[in-house]
Amino acid sequence: MSKSNCKASDAKVVSTEPLMIKDARWTKLVLTTYKDPLGKQRTWEHAERATRPKGSPIDGVGIVAILQKDSGPELLLQKQFRPPVDKAVIEIPAGLVDAGESAAESAVRELREETGYHGEVSEVSPIMFNDPGFCNTNLNVVHVTVDMSLPENQTLKPELEENEFIEVFSLPLKNLYAECKRFENEGYAIDARVGTLAEGIELAKRWKL
Repeated sequence: MSKSNCKASDAKVVSTEPLMIKDARWTKLVLTTYKDPLGKQRTWEHAERATRPKGSPIDGVGIVAILQKDSGPELLLQKQFRPPVDKAVIEIPAGLVDAGESAAESAVRELREETGYHGEVSEVSPIMFNDPGFCNTNLNVVHVTVDMSLPENQTLKPELEENEFIEVFSLPLKNLYAECKRFENEGYAIDARVGTLAEGIELAKRWKL
């Protein structure tokens, strides 16, 4: 079966077992000792990424890519199986930064590699932490506009790695909140970045911001 015929939802976890720290390639567990506001010493166990490039303030980027269509702006999304939750997840394109690479450069590269689209950066967010009670993983969210009239965005040529199986699709930005509910009902997991973006759009509608 070719990659083009694969579905993220066809993947599944076959086993789970403890991982020895010495065998971990991507993450490590850490015990941090700190003092609380009253001066009492406490400990906190958490995870850290082992892949952040030296001198880089971030681990990776999330990409809010907007396809400029005559019918209105559409958000580029993808479906990708994630073993920790044993589900296909609705995500925005994302990836780790390379050494010496800025967030903007990483976003343009990752967008091209994962989806085939060529875009232009319009905004880079403050540094955001994914789950600061559990790990130090962080990222910049990079806003990218995709001009659908460009020849390079007509015939897409993603450059996926051997272990990447990504389904790319888009939907009208105005429908994101309702679509998240639909995807969850269909058994997909919703990445927090997608869900937060949908909540923001819904709040803006509700309060007429």
